[in-house]
Amino acid sequence: MEDTFLDKAYNLSTQEDTNALYDQWAASYDQEIGANGYATPGRAAEALFARLPRPQTPILDFGCGTGLSGLALKLAGFTVIDGMDPSPQMLEEAKAKDIYRTLIQLDVSDKNPIPRGSYRAIAAIGVIGTGAAPASTLDVLMQALGKGDLLVFSLNDHALADPGFEGVLNNWLDCGAACLLEKKYGPHLPKQGLKSNVYIVERN
Repeated sequence: MEDTFLDKAYNLSTQEDTNALYDQWAASYDQEIGANGYATPGRAAEALFARLPRPQTPILDFGCGTGLSGLALKLAGFTVIDGMDPSPQMLEEAKAKDIYRTLIQLDVSDKNPIPRGSYRAIAAIGVIGTGAAPASTLDVLMQALGKGDLLVFSLNDHALADPGFEGVLNNWLDCGAACLLEKKYGPHLPKQGLKSNVYIVERN
């Protein structure tokens, strides 16, 4: 199978380009990503459930896409999962999986799309990075957490090569507003030779 979208995903420069690509990619996303051995959702979901082994805790799958991360969260043990994504086509694919309690189309211009403290944990798996959601998305997610709430997210090798992405996280850690519970490097897209860090952060 030829990579018709993956090779383009890391070279996007505007939100409009990103939206257009993911809308076009929706129908074939699972097949293409799956063929490359997409490992980060399973790693992140299992790490979160190990820290929060409460199946009925509502979890927000931010940037849920077609629902691969939601499926990983379900397989890890969570049973109440909401999804949020800017792409209506991706959300249609996610809806068909019958994983989510609620699916919400994200308005990327909204600076506060998630009411603070409405979820015990937020997952942003394979969402923040080069050609995807900007580093500032981490601020949006951290601001949505109440004291003691958790964020699990990932940064792949492309994002890790840009110090700005981890720099946003370090801003939260350095001022004491959050603490890093876990950071683990491992497989992301093995067939592409890509790895990722999975982070679990607790809001103070």
